[in-house]
Amino acid sequence: MPVEVRVAEGQGHRMIGTVFLGAVLLFSLGAVVCELQEKRSEGDICAYLAGVASLGAAAALFAAILTDDFGYAYVVSYSSIELPLLYKISAFWAGQQGSFLLWLVIHALVGALLVRRSAMGRAGRIVYQLLTALLVFLVLIKSPFAYAETIVPDGNGMNPLLQDPWMAVHPPIIFMGYALLAVPFAYALESMIAAPLDGKFLAPMRRWALVAWAFLGAGIFIGGYWAYKVLGWGGYWGWDPVENSSLVPWLLSCVLIHLISVARARRGAYYLVHLAAIFSYAFVLYGTFLTRSGILGDFSVHSFAGSDIGFYIAIANGLVLLAGLGILAARIERLPKGDVYGTHKSRAFFTLLGMLLIVFITAVVFFGMSMPLISGLIGESAAVDTSYYVRTSLPIAVVLALLMGFGVLLPHAEGRVVRPVWIFVVTVLGGIAAGLAGVTEIAPIFLAAFGSFAAAAAVAAFLSRRLGGGGLLAHAGAGLALLAFVLSGSGSQTTTVTLTPDEPQELYGHTVVYRGQAFAESGKEKSYRYEVDGAACEAVTKLRANGEDAAREPAIARTLLGDIYIAPTPTSAERGEMILHRNQTAMGVDDYAFRFENIAYEPQGGGKTLVTADVAVTDGETVETAQPSILATERGGTSQPVEVMGGKFRIRLTGVSGDDRDIRLELLPSVDEEAALPVAASVSTKPGISLLWLACVLVVLGGLTAARRMPQGKGGGSEREF
Repeated sequence: MPVEVRVAEGQGHRMIGTVFLGAVLLFSLGAVVCELQEKRSEGDICAYLAGVASLGAAAALFAAILTDDFGYAYVVSYSSIELPLLYKISAFWAGQQGSFLLWLVIHALVGALLVRRSAMGRAGRIVYQLLTALLVFLVLIKSPFAYAETIVPDGNGMNPLLQDPWMAVHPPIIFMGYALLAVPFAYALESMIAAPLDGKFLAPMRRWALVAWAFLGAGIFIGGYWAYKVLGWGGYWGWDPVENSSLVPWLLSCVLIHLISVARARRGAYYLVHLAAIFSYAFVLYGTFLTRSGILGDFSVHSFAGSDIGFYIAIANGLVLLAGLGILAARIERLPKGDVYGTHKSRAFFTLLGMLLIVFITAVVFFGMSMPLISGLIGESAAVDTSYYVRTSLPIAVVLALLMGFGVLLPHAEGRVVRPVWIFVVTVLGGIAAGLAGVTEIAPIFLAAFGSFAAAAAVAAFLSRRLGGGGLLAHAGAGLALLAFVLSGSGSQTTTVTLTPDEPQELYGHTVVYRGQAFAESGKEKSYRYEVDGAACEAVTKLRANGEDAAREPAIARTLLGDIYIAPTPTSAERGEMILHRNQTAMGVDDYAFRFENIAYEPQGGGKTLVTADVAVTDGETVETAQPSILATERGGTSQPVEVMGGKFRIRLTGVSGDDRDIRLELLPSVDEEAALPVAASVSTKPGISLLWLACVLVVLGGLTAARRMPQGKGGGSEREF
């Protein structure tokens, strides 16, 4: 195992994080040994100490980041002295090593919580602590506490794309969902290994599955909103393989939750519950393997660079699947037999049909996100087009929406079907709304109508006491989300226009005025300012040190019926480029003469060198010496433009010959001149987008409400919740 610990002179304090990781491993394995020896209290203490030690490791990394300890390679790569506090905090999980540590910390703390708040038996606790040890090994293989071979005094900083407030919350919530999904997995194995199959395991398993589903869903939704407000990520959902790697376990955990409800009354469904619990967690590890191994490096804007850790994650994934399916195969005869489906008019029958459709959608997503791996094994790696997901999942989603509505209207066993007329009215209105939004294809219109039907049916079922509060929120949210997907996706319209400052244009029934550019004093941002129907909004572009665009956020104007989404198109404001020979004069922009007089090199430490040229600029009367510079590093160089002749224009040093005899300058307009230039922009409508965000909130609240309100009786709680 490639785990290397080396202590350089004067760096002994930097071992503290690795020591804490070793302690987590020691205590988690200690908990396993104690449980095997039936020493419950000692095992509980070890589980607590594993959680405490994980906090110690997290504190060590936080301390290194916040104190700018660039002796750590991870701190060098993802932080810098000038990084704002919020992003220094989120630097903890900005990289592969830190995000693994975050996962471990949450997992270990959940393990400590299981000791205090859970009725999990000995076998389940052993399984969970073995998973803790497995995560420790992965963190040690790709450790955030590795030393930097070259110390960079200021740090390299964080990718500007990640410098967003949502970055501070999105990964922790995703990893909370990952860690929580280990609990139903442990319950499933425990019930097969040791516990009598009397259904008592269903209640705690369902509660933990609901909380995991809610957190993982919240993480996915926050990631969607983050992508929506950052250009280049395909809107709120682009079917990116990394996005899909979280979607698959979320869909399977949804299946798990509903199967537990069925198993409460139909013990023949126990084996389906165990399969769903096993695959929900196994696909957490499989998605991690895809995103961390480098397989998706050429196919995803989110994936990490390749590393040898992918091999070890694959082994971990194999162990989890082997253990889960192996125990299930060995104990399959112990599982109860009996009716699973019920009558074709029962809720259980419709629930199982719906879950089967979700499994089909999961298989579609799994195949699509795995295509780079599958194709790479037989030839050249390739990815599926996003249209593949739409073509294959859209018809399934239409039928699923219909089943969602009918399922909650049906009785659990025998009884009257709820049939309020107003549900039909809402269904028709949903289809009409899609048509008014500009949707012309039949399948999306049906999806909008049936999504509305599912939401209305959830309300009707709640009013007739056939659905609990959590089920109402989650099902209504899911139905509204389907409607919003159609409105904001198929109903979106886009046009590209050229906007001149202060000249109004009528676009999609709205008055859009471009008010010019503004530059931040730090030189790290510029904004394109707009007004939509008199309301101000701006598109922000984050700049690299050389002035190039690093990350772009659109201007978003909120309206009652949807958003107006304005994405400025990058344009070059360059006025020319010139090569200057030392001690020779050349004519440049607007009859100004340029003379390259000298060049100087100033070491900055950490492999950086500041290269500064002396350039005399004259208009025939006034002579001014400008000093453009390049900060050269091993990976290239960055330069900022400098103002010349009182800000009339700017120049930037972009190259120096090997013998220092020639330099290359880029000529740029003044800040005011650039700000007044017309700008091309892509203007889109996003009808119903606010409905989508509301629907996402309802889904998450539904999961949490169902978990909080679920009774603890035999068989896993009330079937009314879903």
